[in-house]
Amino acid sequence: MSVEIEVKKVDAQGRLILPSDWREDQLKGSNEVYVIKRKGYLKIVPKRKIGLGKFFDRADLDVDAIGEWKDFERARAEKHGT
Repeated sequence: MSVEIEVKKVDAQGRLILPSDWREDQLKGSNEVYVIKRKGYLKIVPKRKIGLGKFFDRADLDVDAIGEWKDFERARAEKHGT
């Protein structure tokens, strides 16, 4: 991991311009970042959607525990009044 340091000016409203190469590489179509405030410095981290699917190979709906599906549907309809 390489570290590059750039000096940036902050305008009167507190804005600064993020380096374009960082935006292209890190934001990838998004325009949101997390700004983490720490004592003495800020940390800027790109906000990304996390694909949780890579952590699961299947969904366990525990359908076997339902038993007879028609009984389940009947009980659900009675409970919800449909």
